[in-house]
Amino acid sequence: MATDTPLRPDTGSVPSHDDRGSARPAPRATGPGTRLRRLIGIDESLLDWVPEERTRYTWYGALVLNTALVAAVSMALALGSFRSDLPVVAVLAAAAVWFWVILAMDSWLVSSTHGTKVKKWSLTLRLVLSVLLGLFIAEPILFQIFDKEIRQEIAVGREQEVADYRGMLVACNPTDGASTVHRPECGRHQLKVAGSPAELTNQIEADKAAMETLQSQVTEINEKLDAKMATERRQCGPDRWIRRGGGWDVTITCERARNDSSSYRRTSKIDTYEKQLAGMREKGQTLEGRKNRAADAYQPLLQKAIDTKTAARAADLDSDGILTRAHALRKVAESDGFALFITVVLHLLLVALDALPVLAKFMSGATEYDRVLGVRFDVTRRLHTEELQVEQACARMEHEVRRHHVEHDTTDRMRRTEHTYRRAQAERAAQERKELEMRMATILQASST
Repeated sequence: MATDTPLRPDTGSVPSHDDRGSARPAPRATGPGTRLRRLIGIDESLLDWVPEERTRYTWYGALVLNTALVAAVSMALALGSFRSDLPVVAVLAAAAVWFWVILAMDSWLVSSTHGTKVKKWSLTLRLVLSVLLGLFIAEPILFQIFDKEIRQEIAVGREQEVADYRGMLVACNPTDGASTVHRPECGRHQLKVAGSPAELTNQIEADKAAMETLQSQVTEINEKLDAKMATERRQCGPDRWIRRGGGWDVTITCERARNDSSSYRRTSKIDTYEKQLAGMREKGQTLEGRKNRAADAYQPLLQKAIDTKTAARAADLDSDGILTRAHALRKVAESDGFALFITVVLHLLLVALDALPVLAKFMSGATEYDRVLGVRFDVTRRLHTEELQVEQACARMEHEVRRHHVEHDTTDRMRRTEHTYRRAQAERAAQERKELEMRMATILQASST
C-alpha cells in the first residue's frame, strides 16, 4: 500500500530547465532589449507573465528608434542642403531635437495602442499620423538622393528663365530708343537709359513746339510794337512839329505815342522773349548734334543696362530653397519614368518605415501582453470601485457615529437643563416657605403681646 502512494516532490530541490522556462512570472530580463521596450511603454513586471512576447516588443522598440534615427538624418540632410551657412553644431543640435520629437511621437503612438480596448478607428488615426510624419521625413532624403539631377534641373531652369528675361529686355528696349509703353507685356521690362535717340528726338520736337509757341507770341508782340512805333513816327514827323520858345518841338500827341511805345516794349518783355528764343534755337542745334552722335553712344549704354539687369535677375533667383528643389524634383520625376518610379518607391518605403510600428499593431491585433494588460485594467477598475465602496461605507458609518454622538449629547444636555430647572424651582419654593414661616412667626408674636 505504501508503494501506491505517490511521493511529494522535494520543494527545496533545484528546478530543471523546463521548470524554470515555465515559471510565471519569469525572471526579470535585463540588457538593451529592456531599454528598447521601455521606449514603447512596456511594463516589464507584466511582460514577465508572458515572456514569449519579449522578442516582439523588443523589435517594436527597435523600429521606433530606427524611425527617430532616420528622422534625425533627414533633418541634418535638409539643413545641410537648404541652410549651408549654419554651423555643424547648430545642424547637429536641430537633428537631435528632431530625433527627440519623432521618438516621443512614435513612442506615444505605439504605447497608446497597448491593451485590448483599442479600437480599429483609433489605430487608423494613428496610422494616418504616422504616414504624415513619414512623408515629412522622406522629402529631405529624396532631395539628397536626387541631388545631382535636382541641381542640374535648377541650373537649366535658371538659364532658361534668365534667357527669357533678357529676351524681354531686348524686345522692350529697342536700340533706337523707341517707346514701348503701349505694349502691356513690357510694363516691368522698360529701362531708363539717358541719351537715347528717341529721347533726344522727343526732346527736340518738344523744344520745337515750345519755340513755335514762343515765336508766335514774339511775332504778335512785334506786330503790336511795330504798329505803335509807326504811330510814333507818324505823330513825331517834322510835318507835325510846332513852334515853341523860339524853336521847333514835338506835340503832346507825339510825346504820348512815344511813351506808349516805350511802355509796351517794357511791359511786353519782348527783349526777354527774344533772348529765350535765341537760346532755344541754340539748344535745338546742340540737341541735333547730340542726336547725330547718340546712335553710336546709346547702344553700348543700353547693352550695359541690359547686362546689369540680367545679372541682377540671375543673382535673385533661388537655387537652394525647399520649394525650388521640390519643383525641380517634380520636373525630374515627370521627365524620367525611372526617376518617377524611384521617387514613388522611396516615398512608400520611408512612409512604411515610419508607420511600421503602428501598422504592425494594426495587422497583428491583440497580443498576450495586451490581454494581460487588459486584465490588469479590469482588476484596477474593480479595485478602484471596491475602494470607493469601502470609502463610502466608512463615511456612512462615521456619519452614523457622529449622528449617534450628537443625539446622546443632546439628550444629556436636555437632562442637565431639566435638572437645573427643577432644582431652581425647588430652591424658590423653599425660599418662599421660609419667608412665609418668618412672617407667620412675626404675626403670632405680635398678636401674643
